[in-house]
Amino acid sequence: MQPRFHPVLPSLRYHVTREMPALDAATEAAIDAIWTPRAEAGGLWNGRVFSADRIAPARIDGHWTEYRRVVAQMHGLPLGLRPAAVGGLIVAPDGVVFARRPAAAIYQPGQWQLPPAGSIDPGCRDEACRDAGGIDPLRQLHAELLEELGLPPAAVTAPRLLGLVEHAASHVLDLGIALATSLPADALRAAHATARDAEYAALRFVKVRDLPAFLEAEAGQVTVQAAFFLRAAGLLGETGQP
Repeated sequence: MQPRFHPVLPSLRYHVTREMPALDAATEAAIDAIWTPRAEAGGLWNGRVFSADRIAPARIDGHWTEYRRVVAQMHGLPLGLRPAAVGGLIVAPDGVVFARRPAAAIYQPGQWQLPPAGSIDPGCRDEACRDAGGIDPLRQLHAELLEELGLPPAAVTAPRLLGLVEHAASHVLDLGIALATSLPADALRAAHATARDAEYAALRFVKVRDLPAFLEAEAGQVTVQAAFFLRAAGLLGETGQP
């Protein structure tokens, strides 16, 4: 099955509309059987992430769920979750920024990703990360920008929501957000060296004209959502499906 692309409006907000549902003992045991060895091996933390229940172009309703449930679903346990995440698409003077995911990552290990990226989590529930319309996904992206690339929000401009990519197997909902920066590659690499998270082993800068050749040469080594976001941003031709 192919990923599904959901168009969104610039006013898109996320709203928590219900509590996390309880699960029966057998399902909890099945989740633990998947989660525990992976958490112990990889130092994973069972935080809370947003899971969508209803998707519309301007509003996504859902609930907070446990990360352990998300990991269990990624490894084949059907739980009906649609975990929400944000992903950047940074256009810099030296090209579009790609970053290599860790080989040991739970999700899309070792692949080239459009950074930054991360789950929508309760860190954006407080007043500093909330407006009257609900949870603003751009606030989450700004948090990831600092943690993963060492860049403050002022380092990027022109944010534009590109759309949601829903992955066929995991049902992760990646929201693409295009950004621009005037910083050259050397400055971006220097900022990345100061990042709090060791999320990416390397950065790569690809000129817009070279994107088709890069995607072809790295086929299978680039996250599937990247082509959707690049096309929606007008960097690979027509908007929508790659």
